[in-house]
Amino acid sequence: MTFPAETEASLVKKAQEGDRSAYGELVRRHYQGVMTVVYRLCGDVQLAEDAAQDAFIQAWQHLSSFQPASSLRNWLYRIAVNAALDVLRRKPEMTLDDVQVLMVPDAGPGPEGLLLQQERLALVQQAIMLLAPASRTVLVLREYEGLSYQEIAVTLDIPLGTVMSRLNYARNRLRELLEPVMMSTEVEYA
Repeated sequence: MTFPAETEASLVKKAQEGDRSAYGELVRRHYQGVMTVVYRLCGDVQLAEDAAQDAFIQAWQHLSSFQPASSLRNWLYRIAVNAALDVLRRKPEMTLDDVQVLMVPDAGPGPEGLLLQQERLALVQQAIMLLAPASRTVLVLREYEGLSYQEIAVTLDIPLGTVMSRLNYARNRLRELLEPVMMSTEVEYA
């Protein structure tokens, strides 16, 4: 089958008719985005993989309810967010020591700059994990996935004002959590 040239709408139609190969292509196209969202919400690779798998299974089971006029990406993200929150509810409360951070080295800065960058990324991820799930979800969808406020509202089925409020709260809370720590790391490396 030659799926890469097919439109997403035709793949959805085929998948809704039971074509597992077409659904597999949709999963392939959206896997990375879903994994990014659930990883940023869970902060743990294994939990993120579990949540992503749950999300794609749920999406397959409920694909008949998907309305082709809406965005498949947003629909999948909504399912993925709910799957991630379910996984987190089943997991015992996390502490800062429990947060696992994937660090991907950047070819740009030298060793000291790279170390500082990795430490900052780890601190930001830890701080994000301390946010309430509702605030964390809105922040991840906006800052990491680039969804518009309206897309977030549709994806999470919440009013636009709630998106703006949660995002504002999340950003302010992150600033509160990170400001003292970031200032101390800048002093150490100055």
